[in-house]
Amino acid sequence: MALEFEKELTATSTNIPGMLVFDLPVHGDSRGWFKENWQREKMRALGLPDMGPVQNNISFNDRKGVTRGIHAEPWDKFISVACGRVFGAWVDLRPGSSFGQVYTCELDPSRAIYVPRGVGNSYQALEDGTAYTYLVNAHWSAELKSTYTFVNLADPDLGIEWPIPLSECELSEADKAHPALADALPMAPRRTLVTGCNGQLGRAVRAAAEARGVAKYFDFCDIDTFDMSDPDAYSGYDWSLYGAVINCGAYTAVDRAETPEGRVIAWKANATGPALLARTCAEHGITLVHVSSDYVFDGTAEVHGEEEPFSPLSVYGQTKAAGDIAVAGCPRHYIMRSSWVIGDGRNFVKTMRALSDRVADPEDKLKQIAVVDDQLGRLTFTRDMAAAIFHVLGTHAPYGTYNCTGSGAVRSWADIACAVFEAANGNGEKVVPVSTADYYASAEGPIAPRPVHSALDLSKLESAGFHMPDWEEELGGYLKTLAMQDGEV
Repeated sequence: MALEFEKELTATSTNIPGMLVFDLPVHGDSRGWFKENWQREKMRALGLPDMGPVQNNISFNDRKGVTRGIHAEPWDKFISVACGRVFGAWVDLRPGSSFGQVYTCELDPSRAIYVPRGVGNSYQALEDGTAYTYLVNAHWSAELKSTYTFVNLADPDLGIEWPIPLSECELSEADKAHPALADALPMAPRRTLVTGCNGQLGRAVRAAAEARGVAKYFDFCDIDTFDMSDPDAYSGYDWSLYGAVINCGAYTAVDRAETPEGRVIAWKANATGPALLARTCAEHGITLVHVSSDYVFDGTAEVHGEEEPFSPLSVYGQTKAAGDIAVAGCPRHYIMRSSWVIGDGRNFVKTMRALSDRVADPEDKLKQIAVVDDQLGRLTFTRDMAAAIFHVLGTHAPYGTYNCTGSGAVRSWADIACAVFEAANGNGEKVVPVSTADYYASAEGPIAPRPVHSALDLSKLESAGFHMPDWEEELGGYLKTLAMQDGEV
């Protein structure tokens, strides 16, 4: 075998999405040769996903003509040859437009290939004593073998031109019995786990998954089915099945978090839980999406960027900041930072609309309401947050923190209340602006300090290709939806 010595390390894409062929430098002399078979840093720079291998396998083929495949399992493979040569054939068995795509090439010690999860793998030994080796990022499982998928080496629809006719090759009986492509079961994608599924954002994520037709690949859980702050709860899941976790769970009772009981709950839900979740996702190569809050800042800056140092004023803000720090330790993470969230459930807009109705009722004693006008920000609608989450996951945006609030003008809570009153009953003048200090002057129980400025800079999310809608336009549509639900339209 003649090897091409001293060539550059290069990566070439194929017609199968995500599959890459690597030409490897091989350094030879009179003693033999040496190569860097897998080099994480260099290959990542050329586009190889950080696959996190957990096992290395070697398949030795005693004689020329041994042929194996076509097998697709729920893991990625990095395939190379230690000695000899193979003709490789790969078939995309993932659901979607590329299903059935075929790629073939020869591999020798100077060429390797990255095969994504769900792409069927097969090869034919072209020399005696061929050693075929591959890294994988999950373990073979007898329990999960029913989820693996296969296709027949000889299926004419694949059009594979084997160098040695299959009739002259040695095949296993199992490989001979694999189905044709037309009957092959597509490899199901990795599942997504959604925590806090009954909260406002969790319900929006479920609706988004249903609208996209992918809800069958999602598992939705709340604290009753998965308490993420309990270390023992993690043993109830087979984490090898999951590619992403969307953590919508949080303790958001800002004032109650200042009480002794609330403080314990807030730290468990907002810090301990995300820390355990981040550790689990890091161990299994899972992408973790975590929702943050403007409360991690003190509100001094008029607009907050993603890199601003944490400066929380309240227990709630402290616990959210601690959760962010823990999640940032997970190699594959997205922290989606929100403010003033509005979704399906109790929220500020619904409360203001109900109060507007009361003020408009001549028999009700309520004649006006006071709303703070010295806290400034933008509303964030959960359906827009859910869309942003699906966008960063679907486009494989760079990992990190993204501000994720409504776009548009920065307003006060009093401004928003006035807009809701005006839209509901034309009585916006019944909203009386007051300072935060005056509003809470007569309140009973502990009151958490609030940031003055909650507006977040959205340029990073914009650069990732997603535009958050204007919150005032979204508010108008939301109010119309509420009116329709109440039979007013």
